Amino acid sequence: MNAFKAYKACVPIAWSPNLYITLVRGIPGTRRLHRRTLEALRLRKCNRTVMRWNTPTVRGMLQQVKRLVVIETEEMYKARKQKEEAHRALCPPLVISHKPPSVTDAF
Repeated sequence: MNAFKAYKACVPIAWSPNLYITLVRGIPGTRRLHRRTLEALRLRKCNRTVMRWNTPTVRGMLQQVKRLVVIETEEMYKARKQKEEAHRALCPPLVISHKPPSVTDAF
């Protein structure tokens, strides 16, 4: 178990006022009831995240599609985003020039 999953396991979801829900598995091949639940949660594409209030209704919907989604609290979501930004900052963008070298540069 990696550190992120361990952190997720020890944070009680019931204490957070907002839940960040990310669809991590594809919709094709799932049951119609699960597709309708994901549609009600406004999750249409993989790796898309939505924020919903932490209510019993939403938690019941998430219980139904728990194998298709990842549920995070606000703190966990912000920590993950900061980690992704730090990772992106480490590698500078690759710049490729497609212009042919000029004649004056060759001599």
